[in-house]
Amino acid sequence: MRAGARAGTAADIVRSYLRDVAAMVAADDAFEVLAHIDDPIRSWDEAADGPFDPAEFEVELHQALEAVAEAGKVLEINTVLPLHPTVVRWWHDVGGGAVSFGSDAHEPVSLARRFRDARHLAEACGFRPARDPHDLWPRID
Repeated sequence: MRAGARAGTAADIVRSYLRDVAAMVAADDAFEVLAHIDDPIRSWDEAADGPFDPAEFEVELHQALEAVAEAGKVLEINTVLPLHPTVVRWWHDVGGGAVSFGSDAHEPVSLARRFRDARHLAEACGFRPARDPHDLWPRID
């Protein structure tokens, strides 16, 4: 896990973070898109903690995703480290209305890197392009 992270096991940190996501979304309406719902998972150390399995965090992920959906927010699929496909499917399952894409591009050459993979993930999980290519991708019911 990242330097400066709260003490505890990697699983404890993920669970705490997801609880914080749900609380933050319920308390703050100043944003439209939630990026990095998987932030602590991005630093998951497979050598120390074993492979990441979203099923181990199903309850917490569902609670966080439900809070985001109920608040009418959009979930970002990052193209650098895409969300686990299970998380995107759960987002659709809990009623998530749309997804957006972010590439964390800190240099122009990185813009839209791996977008094709993120696009395929979104489509496979029940989201489609909007009529305007700049719009959010809504869910398919």
